[in-house]
Amino acid sequence: MSAVWLRSRRFDLAAFGAPVVLALGLMPLGPWLAPEGSMPIWAWVVFVLGVDVAHVWSTLYVTYFDPEARRQRRTLLWLAPLVAYGAGVLVALHGFHSFWRAMAYLAVFHFVRQQYGWVRLYGRKDPGLKAWDRHLDAAAVYVATLYPVLWWHCHLPRPFEWFIPEDFVAGLPSWVSAGLLPVYAGTLALFALRQWQRHRREGFVPWGKVLLVAGTVATWGAGIILARTDWAFTVSNVIVHGVPYVAFIWVVGVERATGRGGVRSGVGGLNRAIFVGTKGLHFVLLLLALAYFEEYLWDRTLWLERGGVFIGPELTIRESWVPYWMPFLSLPQVTHYILDGFIWKRAKGANRSQSGPV
Repeated sequence: MSAVWLRSRRFDLAAFGAPVVLALGLMPLGPWLAPEGSMPIWAWVVFVLGVDVAHVWSTLYVTYFDPEARRQRRTLLWLAPLVAYGAGVLVALHGFHSFWRAMAYLAVFHFVRQQYGWVRLYGRKDPGLKAWDRHLDAAAVYVATLYPVLWWHCHLPRPFEWFIPEDFVAGLPSWVSAGLLPVYAGTLALFALRQWQRHRREGFVPWGKVLLVAGTVATWGAGIILARTDWAFTVSNVIVHGVPYVAFIWVVGVERATGRGGVRSGVGGLNRAIFVGTKGLHFVLLLLALAYFEEYLWDRTLWLERGGVFIGPELTIRESWVPYWMPFLSLPQVTHYILDGFIWKRAKGANRSQSGPV
């Protein structure tokens, strides 16, 4: 049985393993790199703007920039931003805090589902996987992500938040997380025992999936339960989420633009220029430019916090416009969340290179 890696040993270790090592390695360096605990401006630019915000825009390459995707998913690509904006305005009209609370829980849902999506992909590559194995894999990745979030709710306030202070609902007693700790530990132990059993019976270990689950346990546990600063939470959160996604978009984009793997859809216009012969430079530069422009609008119109990064006049908008402006600025993020729930689902007979996080 040779189906061990999602793409290849080299890709999986670089895209999934290296970000975990980097994130866990950076966390204890906080006293030196971020002595005040919060993200210094250079770190915010590198990790938040350069990884987290930029990865959101990478979805463009497999949707709006891809001629075949535009043809096949025309209705979805039109409706997603319209639904995102309409729902955002309705929530924002209820209040500033309501908007960011909804955004926080939507983001948590998306982060959790991305980890589940990777595990699902490994399952598709494993012909020896049984039906109950798929349920166990799902349970393992869900407890690895949801238990730390539950623990967070039981121990509010924390020295960090997802978006803004008090964006999570407080009041959950600590005994809830204590009572569910055996479920968390038991599910992960059962997952580990099953992999050991497959090694004994089949001489096979799905190392890619094992490393993914182990990395999820380590970064979500350390980044939420053990973290004591915004620095620790942020580096553990955004690197492991954003880097694998951008890497996967790159390899899928190359396959579609060059026809590798029997897929040839993104062959026209921008995608052709980006994915053929650029070695990733134009791919990354465009993402960074879009991320900078988005954050420029956020900062110059609402936050007014980083004038050293976003040079230019303050463009403060009227308070009555804020419920309509915030959902507009959040469109890239929320549209990314919506599209990711549909674009990677594989139709019957589709090539595996067309599959990704679900």
